[in-house]
Amino acid sequence: MSSHIARTVWVLGDQLNRNLAHLRTARPSQTRVLFIISLDKLRRAPWHQQRLHFILTAMRRLANELTDEGFSVDWRVAETMRQGVSAHLEEFSPEYISVMQPMNRAGQRLIDSLSATMPITVTPSDQFLCSREEFAEWASANTRKDGSLLMEDFYRWQRRRLDILIDPDGEPVGGRWNYDDENRLSPPKGEHEWPAINRRELDDVDAWVTDFLASVDGLSMKGEPPDGLWATDHDGAMQQLQYFLRHAIDEFGPYEDAIVSDEPYLNHSLLSPYLNIGLLHPAEVIAAVKELSDDIALNSIEGFIRQIIGWREYVHGLYWWFGPDYVNENHFNDDAPVPPSFTGAHTEMNCVAHVAKWVEQDAWTHHIPRLMVLANLATLAGIDPSKMMRWMWASFIDGAEWVMAPNVIGMGMYADGGRMSTKPYVSGGNYISKMTDFCGDCSFDRKARTGDKACPFTTLYWDFLDRNRDVLRSNHRMARVYANLDRLSDIEEVRERAVEVRGRLIAGTI
Repeated sequence: MSSHIARTVWVLGDQLNRNLAHLRTARPSQTRVLFIISLDKLRRAPWHQQRLHFILTAMRRLANELTDEGFSVDWRVAETMRQGVSAHLEEFSPEYISVMQPMNRAGQRLIDSLSATMPITVTPSDQFLCSREEFAEWASANTRKDGSLLMEDFYRWQRRRLDILIDPDGEPVGGRWNYDDENRLSPPKGEHEWPAINRRELDDVDAWVTDFLASVDGLSMKGEPPDGLWATDHDGAMQQLQYFLRHAIDEFGPYEDAIVSDEPYLNHSLLSPYLNIGLLHPAEVIAAVKELSDDIALNSIEGFIRQIIGWREYVHGLYWWFGPDYVNENHFNDDAPVPPSFTGAHTEMNCVAHVAKWVEQDAWTHHIPRLMVLANLATLAGIDPSKMMRWMWASFIDGAEWVMAPNVIGMGMYADGGRMSTKPYVSGGNYISKMTDFCGDCSFDRKARTGDKACPFTTLYWDFLDRNRDVLRSNHRMARVYANLDRLSDIEEVRERAVEVRGRLIAGTI
């Protein structure tokens, strides 16, 4: 009887939720479910093994749950997605295959191509609170005279239309839209008790995925194997959400930008991987926050809500709004490769060593090590932004092109020339000293611009400004730093030291 099922739902690897649009109304008697593992995709990059394990294990668990519910599930391993779809059509002959709108352009191109010759229908995605179409409508109406969009405008629009932390008069609860002045504290001095981290026991599904990955010829993986940090089903993701709201969110706000050398997680939610592959829906997160909002400090709840309905949805919208060529933007014409220190080579830079270790260990760091250590140094050193984006995409468990393109090309490296941010997010050693505890144990002097012990960030910061005077000096937000640059009496020495630092960074000897 199963061979006569007329409809197939094809579930992509970042749409793993029974309650999303493609599966919400599906019934076992009417629907077969297709999962395709593309060997070509697995071999395409040196993925962090926890990233592959996370996605495939979550896929396998959903497939098992649907099987238990009575669905006929076609779990198909194929060289390519196209071959997988063709083989499914040949074996089962459904009248049509339904697939939900992909979250990335490569997926969209594939579906468009397959639809030209195969019976494929596309269901609009409901994985975000603001669809790409709704974002485009908002962006068209809110583009400023200089052609820019502001995340703050989008965030306030989201708050009002979703009725989140909004009083009856349409104004923000507490009378303020943001609490950044309370949410940028440096790491606490002395001992501090951070929330414990939940880890789960690995089981036979984890073992099955591990064995499968080991069997794939030509697969290149990096990083440490999974250790139970990341849940791989909806229940586990919900448990992490509840744990965060009950044990960690109160100090999330104050320390959300801090970095502590012996505590990579701090009060962060660790929810981004679940949201990005569908194990959690942002509406579930918001509902849980609202339920406990009376017990959560307002500055922390606002800072968290800003990440969920503000930054995350804004980044997704910009990815589609900016167009397909955005991933190739390179405002400074940088062409250096990703430094060996980012990928595990020894380095005397204490901050880089710690952050690289965290990526190796967990396929994750919170947003400030990504922005102000990795992307900051990449910008200062002239790393090719496309190479940097693809390295981060392959290395982080929550990576996806829609995530990494705006965050790296735009926010992180200013490779888009200011389409996303009004100035480059670059700094010397002073910012790292203020927001981390790395500098005290570092071999380099954060205050020094020249000499063998000069902090590479500090040297390269001033050199970056000097090299890019013609591009950046007219930016009114850079006026003060260029006034400071003009007062430097040792700029020639800075330039010489910067050439040495960039060379050693690429060679992996610093």
